Parts: sequence; C-alpha cells; structure tokens
Amino acid sequence: MPAIDELFADLIRAGASDLHLGEGQPPKIRRHGDIVPLREEPLGREETEELLSGICSETGWQKFQERGDLDFAYEMDEHSRFRCNYLRQAHGLGAVFRLIPTKIATVEQLGLPPVVKEFCDLRGGLVLVTGPTGSGKSTSLAALIDHLNQTQSRHIVTVEEPIEFVHRSRRSVITQREVPDHAASFPAGLKAALREDADIVLVGEMRDLETISLALTAAETGLLVFGTLHTNNARKTVDRLIDVFPADQQAQVRTMLAASLRGVIAQLLLKRADGSGRVAVNEILVSTPAVGAIIREGATQKLEDVIVGGKQLGMQFMDDAIWEQLRQGAVTPREAYMKAIDKTRFRKFLPPEEQNL
Repeated sequence: MPAIDELFADLIRAGASDLHLGEGQPPKIRRHGDIVPLREEPLGREETEELLSGICSETGWQKFQERGDLDFAYEMDEHSRFRCNYLRQAHGLGAVFRLIPTKIATVEQLGLPPVVKEFCDLRGGLVLVTGPTGSGKSTSLAALIDHLNQTQSRHIVTVEEPIEFVHRSRRSVITQREVPDHAASFPAGLKAALREDADIVLVGEMRDLETISLALTAAETGLLVFGTLHTNNARKTVDRLIDVFPADQQAQVRTMLAASLRGVIAQLLLKRADGSGRVAVNEILVSTPAVGAIIREGATQKLEDVIVGGKQLGMQFMDDAIWEQLRQGAVTPREAYMKAIDKTRFRKFLPPEEQNL
C-alpha cells in the first residue's frame, strides 16, 4: 500500500476535501473551507519524495522532475479517487490532492436550480459553469453530464485535465479524453471532437484564446458545448471571454458570443452557520434576445438588471441567492457579506463592531 494512502484515509475520516503537502510544513487538510494540520511535525525531503513518487508512474515522475508541475488522477480504491497536482515551491516539493466523489450527485442532491436541467435539452450553443477554484464546478458539470447520460441518446465527448468523475455510458455514448495523455491540449481535443460525431462536448477549462475561440466556433456550428471559467458571476464571465481576444477582434467575438451563449451557471460555496459544511449558491443567466443585444453592445453592466428581472425564466442573481441563505439562517451575516457582490446590502446585518469592514 502506498504510504500516502494513510493520509488519504485521514482526510476521508475527517470529511475533508483536499490534502496539502509541502516540504518544511506538516501535512494539512481543507475541511469545510478551513485548512488544518494533520500533525505537528513538518515533512522532510525524503518523506515527501516517498509520498509523492509512491502513486506516480515512472514517466509521470520524470515529467515532474523536468517541468516542476504534474496533473493526474489516482484511484485509491473503488470509493476514493483523487485529482493530484504536483509542484515545486520555495521550500522544495509540494502537492495538492482533491477528493473526487466516485458517486455522481444528482442536480437535485446538489440543490441546483431546476432550470439548469433545461440547458441539457438544448441542441447547440455554449453553456458555462463558473466559479472560483474549489467551488464545485466539476461536481455540478458531472451532475449535468450524468443527467444527459440517463435521459438522452447522444455522443458526449469530454476533454479534461485530468479526468475527474468517471462516467459509464448508459443511454448516451461517453468518450472521456485526458490532456495530455489522450489529447495534446484542450484545443487539440476540441478540434478532434468536431471530427468524432459528437453532439455534446465538455471542455474542462477554457483558459486561453485558442480554446475559447474553438468553443465558440463549435457552439455556432451546432454542438452543445459545456465549459468552465474561474469567474464569480455572469457579467464577469462574459467580460472575461471577450477580454481574452485582441481589441481588433472583440466586436466580432461579441457577435459570436451573443449568437451562441445559452446560459451561465455561476457557483460559490458558503460556510454553513452551524459549521456542518458548506452550501452552494448559484447565479443563473438564461440567454434571451435582450441578453444577446447587451453582449453585442458591450454593455455588460446591464446584465444584472436582466437577471433580476428574469425570475420567471429561472434566472437568479447571486446576491439574491446569498440573501435567501442568510434569511433562512443557513449562513452567518459575515459569510454573506464576504461573498456578496453588493456589500452595502449585507453590511447592516453585521455586528456593530464589524460595520466598518
């Protein structure tokens, strides 16, 4: 048994989500958003190398030695799978491991608004699931892909780095490809999907101009494209997609995005007031002719009004979702204030000593 499995077992017992290893400091876990040490004594070079090399292939370890970074997935047993990121840092070697649930949660179990299922019925276009690192984007996307897999007969191609949730083909055929083992890069995997008789493509990360450009083209040509971005709300998502392009191309990109964007699901995780874990809140943008016109004009500041006024279409503004959790007592006023876009709306609920935050 690899030595690191003991630390993974500790993580699972503690109900934590991530394991952090770094030379010169103790092993630490992230539990309900907070990082806590597993022991007092720090990791030395020898122990760190033993822990990391024990679950890594020879070629992977060689790549890590050469590049100083490595991403892969590790399956400890049928119930425990981890996304692994190895890195070099100021004090030596380091790594971060994210526990990936092997059982895929449903849209209902995750508490996602029902309207997100309607995105699965689309026959083309771009749907973005966004949020900061660790906000559950992959988990929400896995729920959508699983819903498609159980209800529709389509060919779904995923391009991921690494493959996180493993899907078994049910009504649909699911082809999962990992960067760089199965496809050299996200753009290469996306280009190949266009030749693979795909109906739906999931792009694990849309982080560069080429990937975003190809995703927009694929969405325009009739594929349903799901992608992720590290943005906190719908407005920032639209701005980020356009800002990636040089200024002389942005007008054309706005036109393409206006035509192909079908929806944005932005997600944040808030600590529960009772300390029992975290609760997801979502902003939902559903594309309408008004949304298309706003994107073409470049007037993204108007999107907030469209979302607030689009409740009957299933739209939801992030601050309203946070407010609902605060109203129910699920989160503290401070947590709501820290995650809100409009801080003034929540400041009055803070204790008097925190009013000047």
